[in-house]
Amino acid sequence: MSKKNIDKVTIFALGGVGEIGKNMYVVQYANDIIVIDAGLKFPEEDMLGIDVVIPDISYLTENRDKVRAILVTHGHEDHIGGLPYVLKHLNVPVYGTKLTLGLIEAKLKEANLLGETKRMLINADSIVRFGQITASFFRTNHSIPDSVGIALETPEGVVVHTGDFKFDFTPVNNQYADLHRMAEIGSKGVLCLLSESTNAERSGFTPSEKTVGDELVEVFRRAKQRVVVATFASNIHRLQQVFEAAMLTNRKVTVIGRSMVNVVAIAHELGYLDIPDGMLIEPEEVNKLPADEVVILSTGSQGEPMSALTRMARSNHKKLDILPGDTVIIAATPIPGNERYVGRTVDELFRLGAHVIYGPGSITGVHVSGHGSQEELKLMLNMMKPKYFIPIHGEYRMLKQHANLATTVGVERENIFLLDIGDTVEIQNGVARRGSKVPAGNVLIDGLGVGDVGNIVLRDRKLLSQDGILVVVVTLSKQEGKIISGPDIISRGFVYVRESEGLLEEANKIVSNTLARLMGENVNEWASLKTQVRDALGRFLYEQTRRRPMILPIIMEV
Repeated sequence: MSKKNIDKVTIFALGGVGEIGKNMYVVQYANDIIVIDAGLKFPEEDMLGIDVVIPDISYLTENRDKVRAILVTHGHEDHIGGLPYVLKHLNVPVYGTKLTLGLIEAKLKEANLLGETKRMLINADSIVRFGQITASFFRTNHSIPDSVGIALETPEGVVVHTGDFKFDFTPVNNQYADLHRMAEIGSKGVLCLLSESTNAERSGFTPSEKTVGDELVEVFRRAKQRVVVATFASNIHRLQQVFEAAMLTNRKVTVIGRSMVNVVAIAHELGYLDIPDGMLIEPEEVNKLPADEVVILSTGSQGEPMSALTRMARSNHKKLDILPGDTVIIAATPIPGNERYVGRTVDELFRLGAHVIYGPGSITGVHVSGHGSQEELKLMLNMMKPKYFIPIHGEYRMLKQHANLATTVGVERENIFLLDIGDTVEIQNGVARRGSKVPAGNVLIDGLGVGDVGNIVLRDRKLLSQDGILVVVVTLSKQEGKIISGPDIISRGFVYVRESEGLLEEANKIVSNTLARLMGENVNEWASLKTQVRDALGRFLYEQTRRRPMILPIIMEV
């Protein structure tokens, strides 16, 4: 009889479940913790002024002596974007493939962390031991080269994390998904599978990236003038196909947008982008060439306000304008929440006289997803044949759909765990159950501040954005117990002062009367004075205007 394990495998997500973005997954056995990915996500509409959102890693910092490594599946922002922030608090080695490390190094250089961070190069054949956990890898297809899935062998059994994947049987870079290796892992037995759910609602198979290349060549041929292609900077297969289509149609390419310029440089230097000699030109040279010999490769497929395409659409790009007759291809699907920005950019482009190709890839042919649809998710489940299954990487409805798919291919319903961030699954002696929660949540980044903006600050920003602010300044005499100067009322974003003199005079009287009454009653605690002024003024203003501005009383004593 096999001996019983006294330790257990604990699996949980610190980001990436119940949301799109900030992927971070943790597998722990006894004193060994392995972290998979460290991404960011972009703020939701109610996160006023926030730049990016990263996972809360307080569990990892509290257990930093147990964290052996961060393993990175591929180089997309929602998997590597959090690293510069995480590594400041958790200096552990980072393992990734060649291109993934190249993109990570550019980020670490910007954050001045390159010298301190140990970076370990792996490939699909690497095997790395971390205490009682052994990691091996398998090649997958995705919309960026060098993506891998991860198999973690623990004393309890093998835990597999698929990374982001699709099954593309005609990959642009001839980097085929390693089906044999996946099937081999499955045949040896998989204790628990964590598989991505982005396209779990989409039936059938995701088309091959090759189909986009053919469509791009056609569009380039038909275009009478310049062609602008906006896509994700990190979609290197797509960039390669733009360069190939440009070569076949005798066009030169210029690259604009900071992230696009960076990624093209890194991918070209590491040998992942094949750019014919003499094809790349500077933006300044575009206007010197005939319009039908130019392609502009740009960021901005999500309508981001500061991106190159959006600036061109608003005619405020320093070097390039959109001219009537230009063809603009938006080769990406809007991330949920960005549809409005994309729509606005498309409107502006049409106003400028451009011919715009946008919308779902299935209609335009210029975009396919990098994520597997339902049949591919079933294929992965069939090859891995896991005992337990945790759908990851998606909003709750996607995880739920993926769970339903798993039951159709034979995974027991009670062996499927739908998690929120911080929920844990513990597996001991082959039996899985829900464990206690670990701290998890959002850390908001605003400028250089990491985590210094929380819910209270956001609530204040919301209040300020809706009803504005009133500042009341009063100077009191301590000895005489009366007002020496003021009250002065300053209004910002509440009412226009010149047109509301009567209202503000009345407000002034209310503050004076409230303070006189309190001082008559010998109330001289600042907190009480401020609270009573705020309450009295707030009541009056709400009666008069039906608005609730933020009221800041400033009381000085002399």
